Amino acid sequence: MKALLCTQFGLPETMSVQEIADPTSGPNQVLIAVEACGVNFPDVLIIQNKYQFKPELPFAPGGEVAGKILAMGDKVQGFQVGQEVLALCGWGGFAEKVAVDFDRVFPLPPGLSAEVAATTLYTYGTSYYALKDRSNLQPGETLLVLGAAGGVGLAAVELGKLMGAKVIAAASSNEKLALCREKGADLTINYESEDLKKQIKELTDGNGVDVVYDPVGGRFTESALRGMAWKGRYLIVGFADGEIPQIPMNLPLLKGCSIMGVFWGQFSKVEAKASFQNIRQLVAWIQEGKIKQHIGRTYSLEEAPEALRAILDRKMLGKGVVVIR
Repeated sequence: MKALLCTQFGLPETMSVQEIADPTSGPNQVLIAVEACGVNFPDVLIIQNKYQFKPELPFAPGGEVAGKILAMGDKVQGFQVGQEVLALCGWGGFAEKVAVDFDRVFPLPPGLSAEVAATTLYTYGTSYYALKDRSNLQPGETLLVLGAAGGVGLAAVELGKLMGAKVIAAASSNEKLALCREKGADLTINYESEDLKKQIKELTDGNGVDVVYDPVGGRFTESALRGMAWKGRYLIVGFADGEIPQIPMNLPLLKGCSIMGVFWGQFSKVEAKASFQNIRQLVAWIQEGKIKQHIGRTYSLEEAPEALRAILDRKMLGKGVVVIR
């Protein structure tokens, strides 16, 4: 089969599509013929050996796939050969086939295309877990989303609005902010040309924001934290800026606020039942037309390094997807 292989840790341009042996499914695994694979920020980290999970070389990145079951191990329950599924594989998805533990596989809902399915779990799963389970976002509260035009950010904008919050979207260009407004953002901040802390204060009449959703980190974190309301909740989702910020710990003291980590991958394993309930809710909203993934661009397997580069350079609008057929 063909796969985009990372043979040495580094940047996307170091990878290439190669012919390798087909994977085989273990006793608790299903073998999936990949139709589509979502492109996510962890893919960029994992090829640089900067992620929490560290596969052995060589490997294919890509942790979110949709496709058809080709074979199953003898201990797999609840699935059948030929069934359309979506799966969280961690890595290995930028390939024609991948073997995945069956407890990380979900039936593909009727009417949901492979492209949409393969771009939903990471972004909406992360954002819904953050807003619902971590911050307990309430109707009428104010939510600030940093990096709001990226995959998880745009999902947070959409879900925050659906959950009844007033949403302030912050991003680095007017083009990105226009997309955020299309997804329901009430107010916007261009943090490349505007002072983030000052704008938060002005847009909230000096009250601050109740919840901050931060997948960016770097130089924006402290400004956003200074814009928190009393008893606010600050969600640490990731560090797309490339810098892990050092937070002055007097700020949460003075604000009476909480700083919360959001590690959806671990949540989906440790609290599998709650995670599955979240996914069911998200799928229902997709089928009802209440949320809709914005796919910025589709890529072939050979073009997958371009998709990773777009994420690394923060030029991806919404979500990218690699189509493999």
